[in-house]
Amino acid sequence: MAEPHGSKDQQHPLYNRDRPFIDILLAQEATNYNLAELARLRIRYQGFPGARDIQKDLDKILQQWGLTEAELFAKTRQIHDLGGIYKSRGKKEEQDWN
Repeated sequence: MAEPHGSKDQQHPLYNRDRPFIDILLAQEATNYNLAELARLRIRYQGFPGARDIQKDLDKILQQWGLTEAELFAKTRQIHDLGGIYKSRGKKEEQDWN
């Protein structure tokens, strides 16, 4: 007999890359960079049928930093409007190609 739809958790393709980084976020403060990364990861795993440990830890990080998801997204929109969070990484990569 087939399993009911949605009962089998999936392995996220980026799980092995994201898991160690989430462990680091759990131990760190809410810097602008860390806020941006948390928001990015929340969006990535939102509604994903699996990676339950990551989803729980992302919730835990929000609690540790005293934020709701809405507050996190509002803060990161402001951070991205100011710019600069990811720009330096892009510039370095461009220089490597010159």
